[in-house]
Parts: sequence; C-alpha cells; structure tokens
Amino acid sequence: GERAMFRAVEGAEDDPDLGAKDLERIGFCSEDVLVGLSASGRTPYVIGAVRHAKRIGAVTVTVSCCPGSPLYELADIPIAPEPGPEVITGSTRMKSGTAQKLVLNMLSTGAMIRLGKTYGNLMVDVMPSNEKLIRRCRRIVCEAAGVGPDTVDLVGSHGQTLYHLPRAGEYLGRSVRGTLQLGEASVICEGLGCPVVSDFRVRDLAAGGQGAPLVPYAEYLLYRRENETVGLQNLGGIGNLTVLPAGGGPEDTFAFDTGPGNMVIDQLAERITGGSKRYDANGEMAAAGRVNEELAAWMMQDPYLKKAPPKTTGREDYGAVYVNRLQARAEELRISPEDLLATATRFTADCVKIAIRDFCPVKPDLLIAGGGGCRNSTLMRCLRRELGIPVLTNEDLGLDSDAKEAVAFAVLANECVHGHPNNLCSVTGAAHPVVMGKISV
Repeated sequence: GERAMFRAVEGAEDDPDLGAKDLERIGFCSEDVLVGLSASGRTPYVIGAVRHAKRIGAVTVTVSCCPGSPLYELADIPIAPEPGPEVITGSTRMKSGTAQKLVLNMLSTGAMIRLGKTYGNLMVDVMPSNEKLIRRCRRIVCEAAGVGPDTVDLVGSHGQTLYHLPRAGEYLGRSVRGTLQLGEASVICEGLGCPVVSDFRVRDLAAGGQGAPLVPYAEYLLYRRENETVGLQNLGGIGNLTVLPAGGGPEDTFAFDTGPGNMVIDQLAERITGGSKRYDANGEMAAAGRVNEELAAWMMQDPYLKKAPPKTTGREDYGAVYVNRLQARAEELRISPEDLLATATRFTADCVKIAIRDFCPVKPDLLIAGGGGCRNSTLMRCLRRELGIPVLTNEDLGLDSDAKEAVAFAVLANECVHGHPNNLCSVTGAAHPVVMGKISV
C-alpha cells in the first residue's frame, strides 16, 4: 500500500495470501490484466497475486530477471531481461530495477499505441490535471499542427457534445429544444492568448434549424467540382452525408445524418470483448462473421431511416439503450458475436445506401469517405458493394481524414470573426442564414 512507499513494512512481500487479498480488495476481475514484478522471480506476495489472477481467469504478465524462476513458469506471458549480476550485491537492484523499468515503459507505450492514444509519436487524450500537463497539452497540439504557440491567431473550438436535442421535447410543461457542448473557450483563450470561437450550434437552433450538420459549409468551399456531383460521407460515431451538386452554389448543397457510423459497432466491440477493445480494429471481428439477414431486416425497420431531411441523430437514438435492444434481439435469434458485428457493420453501409436512394434528389457520381470508419476495411467493402459507385477516402486525395473536422471548424471560426453567415439553411433547415459561434477574447 501507500505506507510501504515511505516506510518498510517487514514481511509484507513474504505473504502470498496478502497478494490475493489486495487484488480482491480493489475488485480485480477476469477482464483485467495483471503485471507482476519481482527481480528474483520468487517473491511470495507477487506469486500469490499471480496465482489468484490465474484462478479467476485473468491474463497474467510477469517481469523478472530470472528465466526459469517460479514466477516465470507461472505467468501466461513471462518477460525476463537478463542484466547479469548487480554491481553491489544485496538489494540495490540497480541493474535489475532499470531493466524492469525499461520493460514497463515498453508495455505502457505499446498499450497507448494500441488504444489509439497517440498521433504519430505524440501523446493524445492527455488529462491536463496540473499546470505542467496543461503546458504539455498546448505544446503537443501546436507540434501536431506544425505551428508555434505564439503564431496562433484564432481558434475554432466545437467542444464535446454532451447532448443534442434538435427536436422539441416536453420539459416542466414547456416545449424545449437545445444543445450542449462542453469545453470552456475562456480557458483556451487564456492559454493561447488569442480569440476563440465556440458554441456554434445554438445560433442555428435559434433560427429554427437542427443545429447540425455544420461541416457541409466548409465541405462546399473545399470539395465542390464543376462537372461532377460529389458525395462526402463522414463515418464518425454518427454517419453524415453531404452532396455537392456539379457546378452548384451553397443553396444547392444538401446534407443530413444517415444514421449510425461507428457508434453501434464500437459499443458492440467493447461489450463483446469485455472492454478489452474499444472498437473493431480494421473490421477484423466483423470479417470473421456473416451477416444475419433476419436481424438485418429487423434493424432496417428503424424509424429514423424513413424520416425525411433535414434530420439529425446521435447517442439519444443509437446509444446504450439501442444496443441493449439489438443484443437482446440477437440473443433471441441465437446469433454469434461475430455475426452480430458483421450485421451491424453492414447496417451502417445500408443506412448510407438508403439515404442516397430515398433522399438525394441529385445522386453523387462518387463518394469520399472520412472519419474513423474509413479505416474499417470491412465497412469500406460493404459501402463499395452496396453503392455501386467509386468510393474513395480523403487519403486517396492526399488529405487527412483525422484533420477534416478540425479544418472545418477553423473555416467556420474564420467566417464568424468576419461576420459572414456560416450555416447552410438547405442543410440544417434554419429559417435564414446566421453567423454561428460565440467569440471569446
């Protein structure tokens, strides 16, 4: 425990039962992974903890410096660097301790990469819990963007959507519409010393619009073509389709949410793997299964798919409640986890197909896919098979899918500070053009 960090607790490491009890105390379970450390590979406390973890079915990793030791033989994944005899005999652990630290650093770094917590060689998703980490976060963002902190003139910050309610709902006897994005612009403004534009959606909502999707304004500026109708399909948590008619103006652009993108797939992958995976990497689990047509037909009865644009959706329609119902139906049909994922993956593609077939007055000549879903090979195969038109990615055009929405909100912020309307009424359903965004200086 914490006390042992500062004062010797005699005999603690010699009690194997204590290792098991400490794991029970913190709620260690079969879905966890235990890493046991012991330079000698003979520490009873660690051996007791590893034995307990194996009894309950958890994966065990050990890091010792003695191949063939009891701990080495016990683990599912034994790691044993051999630094040789210590410079000073006894308990200095200079060489073995350093070797173990190197192994632990490699484990933590590998875990960050596999969990998607890196961008190139930069850390992302850092929790800025103190001033040092706040400065580090600023430096990482600026380095990723290739700019210095003193050269940033303007920031556009969408924030994290906590809830989006574009359709009126009753609250305390009144009809209410609303949207809430977290992320305080004043903190960004203070940290970077430049104006920040944030909270874009509410202005469109106030004008009678859906407050979404917002990216099509930037897509019109960046992707339109004179002789070809371009479709842009974002495959984030929710799927969003934008269609730019050949040679058309802003008023000809139309866009709407097609339904789930990765949201349902990600939740299923996390549940099926007991939390060990947050998404189906490259669609590998779905590729191992087969689409169940009976479940697919049930999913296609979703009322959102029949709703005409302008329309928008989110976690309120495809969050945990929806996935609970989906899993219950799959259990009734005795569908394997892999078949369930395969069916959910094709459902995302089917949603795009229906959106184009039923609600696009002008059909796209090609589709450019972006968002995390374009890295799901199984989903991309489904899209190409279902649509029958060329389906490209932003990377095929020399662009970065990860940067698309960031670029879009930089564009929206720039339009805001210049007083230019930056919503598309044909997309959101707003009564008139408005300047979206609140400026913090």
